[in-house]
Amino acid sequence: MNDYRDVVVIGAGPTGLALAIGLRQYGVDVAVVEKADRGKREARAGIVWQRALEVLADLGCAEEVLGEGFRLRWTEVFAEGRRVGEMAFGCGGTAFAHPLSIEQDAVERLLGERLAAVGGEVEWSTEAVGVRAGHDGAEVDLRQEDGSPRTVRCAWVVGCEGARSVLRKGLGIPFEGAPRPDLQCLQLNAVAGWRYPYAPDRTYFFLERGASVGASPRPGGGHRFFCFLTDPDPTLVRPPGVEEMRDLVAGAAHDPGLRLTPTEPPWANRARFQDRVAGSLRQGRALLAGDSAHLWAPIGGHGLNTGLRGAHNLAWKLATAVHGWAADPCALLDTYATEQRLTAMKVMKAMRHNVLELPPTPLTLLGMRVAGPRLMGSRWFTERIRTMLSDLSMHHKESALSREGAGERLPDGPVTVAGRRCRLHDLLSYDRWTLLVAPGAGTRRGVDLARLHAVTGAYALPVEVFRPRLDPGQGERRLPGRALVLVRPDRHTALSTDRVEDLETYIQRWFVRKG
Repeated sequence: MNDYRDVVVIGAGPTGLALAIGLRQYGVDVAVVEKADRGKREARAGIVWQRALEVLADLGCAEEVLGEGFRLRWTEVFAEGRRVGEMAFGCGGTAFAHPLSIEQDAVERLLGERLAAVGGEVEWSTEAVGVRAGHDGAEVDLRQEDGSPRTVRCAWVVGCEGARSVLRKGLGIPFEGAPRPDLQCLQLNAVAGWRYPYAPDRTYFFLERGASVGASPRPGGGHRFFCFLTDPDPTLVRPPGVEEMRDLVAGAAHDPGLRLTPTEPPWANRARFQDRVAGSLRQGRALLAGDSAHLWAPIGGHGLNTGLRGAHNLAWKLATAVHGWAADPCALLDTYATEQRLTAMKVMKAMRHNVLELPPTPLTLLGMRVAGPRLMGSRWFTERIRTMLSDLSMHHKESALSREGAGERLPDGPVTVAGRRCRLHDLLSYDRWTLLVAPGAGTRRGVDLARLHAVTGAYALPVEVFRPRLDPGQGERRLPGRALVLVRPDRHTALSTDRVEDLETYIQRWFVRKG
């Protein structure tokens, strides 16, 4: 490994691998170091939601991930032995209508293969033991597999090494928050002999006082059984045994004859949680991502998903800084820090109110029995839940990068461009920005198209211009109602305007002129 790299990524979990892939797709020289041995991975998270599938598509590995997972279409809910109802998981406005059941070790393996395909690699058994980050670069002290030291210099360093981040601690960045009291999660991969039919597209939730039990189908066979429950004995740290888990699942499912047979390879876990967010996600030439930046109970599987989306947000911005395209690299990277920190706080807040994956109170159970059937039969209610879980509604409206009401994820749908039918997101690409020009912008809205092309060509802004026309009947997914819509590489709108002058002011703020 060279003693200088553009970027050093510490940690080869999903966030670190995704970040490295995004950087390599921009041609950035990146090193990934991981203290664990090669292949030392755990099942952990078991679901990838729709927005994260879009992220994986931008990183070039969505098809491989889809090929190894189960598309989840339904969830069925029971409260104190009574069926409350079922809800469909499918969402519109995206090419990935359903979330995917796939375990984290498979996601990491596929990300690792993609990283190798784009010319990257992981240095296994290589531990970052110290970091010094200044205003013009950083140095990372490593302990190699044979115990020998090495120091690597870099322009930027990113900590993706988890809750005990060496980088975060070394920089003295506070990890604000506290442990989540009286909450634990027990998990076991097992094949069940029970009265509930197996289907690869259906999950189950069973709510009892003090315990919420879920069962999600596994691509490797059987189910991932998980139970969020109160924590009367925090000193108990061993993984749950088969009998302990069987008793919990049988009680919640009201199936006393239930049998559980652990899968091969076996996997079980007992976890307790903290709700924490780093005080800052950037300090000088150092940045934090994934569990190094934010941490909460894995309710809804949103830890993995939020980490992937954060890497997706950061990689193109970091590449812009490395290539010298940014007018103010630190200001651009500060938008990652503020956007991702706010995203983490929104997810954390939403998950605190997820009644399906928190130990229910008597009042919650009463509400589920009385109002649950009507709510789960309500299109408005189920659509709201689907949208929240999918992360498709997450936005960056508060960001300095968002102007004129922009910041939302651009919805997908069928369009026609130059006589060719395609999906709107087919026009987008992670390696550039996209400028969407409304039909009739030059004639009906007075947009100076010659000046428009002169402006976009004068700056170090990788951008492609399209003039899409929405197909009839797509009113519910219409474009922002302006002549010009500028879209970031990560599918979020940046600017929506009728004036070329606004576009030029925006580009001047964030990009340098071409030499």
